[in-house]
This record gives sequence, structure tokens and C-alpha cells, in this order.
Amino acid sequence: MIIDKKLLEATYDRFNHKEFIHPDPLEFVYHYKAAADREAAGFIAAALAYGNVTQILKSVEKVITPMGSSPSRWLLKTSPREITRIFAPFKHRFTTGRELAVFLINMKTALEKYRSLERCFLKHYKPAEETLAGAIYAFVNDFNSKACAPTLTPCPEKKSSFKRLNLFLRWMVRNDEVDPGVWKKVSPSKLIIPLDTHMFQVAKTMGLTARKDTSMKTALEITAAFRKVSPPDPVRYDFSLTRAGIRRNNI
Repeated sequence: MIIDKKLLEATYDRFNHKEFIHPDPLEFVYHYKAAADREAAGFIAAALAYGNVTQILKSVEKVITPMGSSPSRWLLKTSPREITRIFAPFKHRFTTGRELAVFLINMKTALEKYRSLERCFLKHYKPAEETLAGAIYAFVNDFNSKACAPTLTPCPEKKSSFKRLNLFLRWMVRNDEVDPGVWKKVSPSKLIIPLDTHMFQVAKTMGLTARKDTSMKTALEITAAFRKVSPPDPVRYDFSLTRAGIRRNNI
């Protein structure tokens, strides 16, 4: 397996710009300036990032609009009963209003306990580990400690690749023209590729994996291949590669 770094860098230079973010749920993070609101909006947007992108954007908008100018403050001041009432009619593919309420109440609980999602994640972060896999499993179990919202934060036992959580972590940890880099204490070198359909096809075409599934094992295998090219930032090419593929498919 030989990865053409020049081609990867050319793709990065071409597509890794803010002008290509739309349509992508990442755009909701840029609606806010405060770190607390960026991580709250980002976690909501990433959790709902499955299905048709047009519907994803509509669904995220429906969730964050009632929260006003500060999603983090809204979550802290709004009671679980009121959260459940407000979002009862919500529906996004397999996610019901009841499940969304569980997810938002879990976020409220994490913010009350740790003051930020970053602090919650850092409790489980081990800098000596090569990737964030272990921290992800522990974070999700902590986040879901009262109740689980399986279509939004699936239980680790399901052997999910945690594509949407890895997407959220990319947004929070990396800092370039596309990713805002809200969190400062997690190393980008430990990020795992968010393994969606586009990246899976790209990775197979590049010969980065021969696996047939989109499990965490596959995501780690693909990440390891990219780490050989970019050790400090193995997820560097994620946005540009998937954006290039999406644009080709839409031509």
C-alpha cells in the first residue's frame, strides 16, 4: 500500500476551505462564538448527522432554534420535563422526540456535573494511548449513565465505529480553516477517522482496508494508514476527501 501524499495535499489545498462547508452540519458550530455553545451545538449536529444532508440540516435547525443564542445556557436552565415537552413532536429518521430528549437531558447532566463536554471527555482521556478509542467508550458510558439514546449515542457494546462522535471530536480538536478547534487539551494525533459511506469507499479505493464492515476496527485500520502520512494529524484529509467525493457525485 502506497499513499500518494502529494495527491492528498492537493485535495486538502483544493477543498479544505470554509466555502465548502455548506451543506454540512458543521456549519451550525459557527453560529456561535462561545466554546460552550460551539461544543453543545456541535454535539447535537454531529449526533443527528445521518441520512439525507438536507434533512439533517432541517432537523438540527429544529433542535437548536428553541435554544436561542446560547444552547449551553438553555440546557442548564431548562428542566428535563420541559425539554421532553418541547421536543415531543420531533422526528429524524429513526430518532424520536423521546430519544432526542434523553440525549439532551444527558447533555444537561454532563454540563451540570463537569461544566463542559470537554471536561467530561478529559476525565476519560489518556494521553499515553495511541487513539481515542478507549476514551470514546468510557465517555459514552459516562454520558449515557442515566439512560441511553441508541440512535444518537450508541452503547459501546454495539461495536459501532462511532462515526458521528468521531466527527464531533474532529470538529472540536482540530484547528484549521474548516475545523474550529474548540478543545485545547486533546491531541489531534489521537483522532479516529469518522467512517461514513464516502470515506469507506475512498479508503477501499485507495487500498487502505480490505474489511467489509464499518466497525471501529475498520476505522482504526484506515486511521493507522493515514497516520503513516500525517502522524500529528491522521484525520487531516477527512473533510477534503469526502467533500471531493460528494461534489463529484453531485456533478
